Amino acid sequence: MNYISTRGAGIGERHTFSDILLGGLAKDGGLYLPGEYPQVSADELARWRALPYADLAFEILRKFSDDIPVEDLRELTRRTYTAQVYCNVRDEENAAQITPLKTLGVEEGAPLSLLELSNGPTLAFKDMAMQLLGNLFEYALARHGETLNILGATSGDTGSAAEYAMRGKKGIRVFMLSPHKKMSAFQTAQMYSLQDPNIFNVAVDGVFDDCQDIVKAVSNDHAFKSQQKIGTVNSINWARVVAQVVYYFKGYFAATKHNDERVSFTVPSGNFGNVCAGHIARMMGLPIEKLVVATNENDVLDEFFRTGIYRVRKSAETYHTSSPSMDISKASNFERFVFDLLGRDPKRVLQLFRDVEEKGGFDLQASGDFARVQEFGFVSGRSSHDDRVETIRDVFQRYDTMIDTHTADGVKVAREHLQAGIPMIVLETAQPIKFGETIREALAREPERPAAFSGLEDLPQRFEVLPNDAQRVKDFVAAHTRA
Repeated sequence: MNYISTRGAGIGERHTFSDILLGGLAKDGGLYLPGEYPQVSADELARWRALPYADLAFEILRKFSDDIPVEDLRELTRRTYTAQVYCNVRDEENAAQITPLKTLGVEEGAPLSLLELSNGPTLAFKDMAMQLLGNLFEYALARHGETLNILGATSGDTGSAAEYAMRGKKGIRVFMLSPHKKMSAFQTAQMYSLQDPNIFNVAVDGVFDDCQDIVKAVSNDHAFKSQQKIGTVNSINWARVVAQVVYYFKGYFAATKHNDERVSFTVPSGNFGNVCAGHIARMMGLPIEKLVVATNENDVLDEFFRTGIYRVRKSAETYHTSSPSMDISKASNFERFVFDLLGRDPKRVLQLFRDVEEKGGFDLQASGDFARVQEFGFVSGRSSHDDRVETIRDVFQRYDTMIDTHTADGVKVAREHLQAGIPMIVLETAQPIKFGETIREALAREPERPAAFSGLEDLPQRFEVLPNDAQRVKDFVAAHTRA
């Protein structure tokens, strides 16, 4: 398996999974993808259907990481995906499934289900990939006797998932940027209450996209990146994306009985990483009918999939919403899909994303390329705060199921794209406790709280506030790597 950049670097060169594991952007500023997607045969689909999650993860990941010894990879997936790690299930009978499928009901002739992805240590879907990344990173660093300083940005869930995955890991420090005072109280407490000496929280005076821009600026300073041994766990990291591919297969098997059936997935999405994994699963041959992209008021992706226009919003145009993990105006993984949409033409991709930097976006409707979007199964929709509140209330009253705000965005948009006879699976993003204020507004009651998180918001917090300045962040990283 060889990896190339969406902007051309690596074409004609050899880059293995291990080569790109610890990094983020390619040297030309693009994102890594396989030179070609591995295909899944009918026999493999039949054999995988009954596998436990850890072994399914092994089978899928080995197609992308043929440079890691088979037994080592099998041990890593089995150590990661255990009922002990993913123990925050609401129904203990389903603990061994890791990602149980909860059927809500049949609406407009289509079975509507939730794929529970938030049973991990931080109650968010990002634990599904991040826990594996923690083990992969520690494994790779130990093999080569190296250390790594992870620099990441979060709008809420990525940061805590990364920190809980990397805390105490040998040879790893984590520097996580988050927008100051723009996360929920629960999300903030999850991150800032960690006292592990290898975890550093930096609250940036700005919005999430400012944090992400700082991470990209540091990644593009190749001298600093090399000197400080900077890596990333944001969704631009390829290993994180490919780890998310696994639960599309698992969800498909749970919702069907035979491998000639088709299903659709609805994915609450801001950065496009989660739904990009679905795109990859579909390209591998998983029978996916539609990939439904659900956004909140920050509807950059919805605008593109409706019109062909990709228009990045400025910080002042980025809304602070009740589904804050999607308060994103620039979808950092979107470039991977555009690369495939344009027939994997790196020169055109490079020009389009130069237009993003210089002009704030691009228009694929005018060039005629937008017509091909339907070939990849993408549709979209958006949700507002009122929609979220109403959907949370409706799902609770109708199905006795409490959902978080982002999952509510997904359910609302999923209902707009139901097809009779085709199961619709909404990817759950987090447990409701992470967004208690909106749950109380919708249901006039406290959200369900796993016992392990009792009193979380009352714990002492440790973080540093810095201005929206890449150099100040570099100085902070350098000072704490010398310590």
